Amino acid sequence: MASFVELVLTGITSGLVVGLAALALTLVFGIARFANAATGDMMTVGAYAAVVSMAASGSFTLGVVAGAGAGIVVALLAHLLVFRRLAARAPVTSLLASIGVAFVIRAAIGVAFGHQQKVFGLPVVRPWRIFDVRVQPIDLAVVIAAAATLLVVFLILYATPIGRRMRAVADDRSLARVSGISPDRVMVTMWALAGGVCAVAGVMLGAKTVVSPDMGWDMLLPAFAATILGGIGHPVGAVVAGILLGVVQEIATPFVGFTYKIALAFFVLLLVLLVRPAGLFGHSEGAR
Repeated sequence: MASFVELVLTGITSGLVVGLAALALTLVFGIARFANAATGDMMTVGAYAAVVSMAASGSFTLGVVAGAGAGIVVALLAHLLVFRRLAARAPVTSLLASIGVAFVIRAAIGVAFGHQQKVFGLPVVRPWRIFDVRVQPIDLAVVIAAAATLLVVFLILYATPIGRRMRAVADDRSLARVSGISPDRVMVTMWALAGGVCAVAGVMLGAKTVVSPDMGWDMLLPAFAATILGGIGHPVGAVVAGILLGVVQEIATPFVGFTYKIALAFFVLLLVLLVRPAGLFGHSEGAR
């Protein structure tokens, strides 16, 4: 039972990473109307920026802030230089462009930092024992960082004027424009928010594992699976689905092994598309 509880706790922390990446995907898809394949590499940018900042300052908190800032900058540059110019074209054009942006980011990271794995200089701490259940202190830090990030994002989305404008543009871009809302300003805010969320997810992933140029790309499939499972365009559903997917993957590890647990993301993706394409929190829309 203790081992099972430990797997569940580990699944929650890893699921929060997936959930944050899925939240960033959902924000972009809900407003810009395309699947951003550069999400994973924006996570990598945040992780590397945090490693460099922590090495210079010695503070993990400053590393998280620097990582979030780097993610925001890269996301805004991608929007201004690439995605804004393609907004009038078919969504598949932006999707293909995002794949190109992902390759450019990954190549730039490889040139700048090399392909050797890096780690955060965190002190080695014994796990806490609570009723024979081992709890890693880094897992608690991940949960706190994820909770703080989610609190900020959902407060912006549901308790601020810019959040209401973002939801209005997501519902009907033309009607929002007629109502006096500037979609361009909303896009800038959305990309900044998505970039910051991606970066924080990357820092959390790097703190739990290692930092490498391919780390974000490897997380892209679980993030897509969680986005579809939660319901495309549904922020809360993306986070909940990410946590569920993380828990299921960790519980399955003793049976399928660490290497093959990623296959569960494929299975969930196919199952949801076949059985409930709208996702757990989505709803089917009809047209006349």
